[in-house]
Amino acid sequence: MSKLATLRGIIQELRYALPATNLRENLGYQYIISQYRKYNTTDEQLCKAREEMDFLAKTYLCYLKSSRLSGEIHDEFHGKGERTVQETARMVGFKLPHDPK
Repeated sequence: MSKLATLRGIIQELRYALPATNLRENLGYQYIISQYRKYNTTDEQLCKAREEMDFLAKTYLCYLKSSRLSGEIHDEFHGKGERTVQETARMVGFKLPHDPK
């Protein structure tokens, strides 16, 4: 994954996490952009800090994505009281046979 794709992924996850706010005014967004600009080097330069920052960016992207997916799974499967047999079967992908008359 390229460094630009990683940055775009982080921004997308921030938009998911903060849907009602202007992202450019967010301190987290400003910090991430400033760090990307600070460690901007050409491909011909060898920079250990840049490689470390790339690793941290990918780790942060993984954290944001995993947190969002964890919340979605929790919301979907968290106990909502008693469910019918049909609802439970549909939730796990099964269909019940039709009742004979």
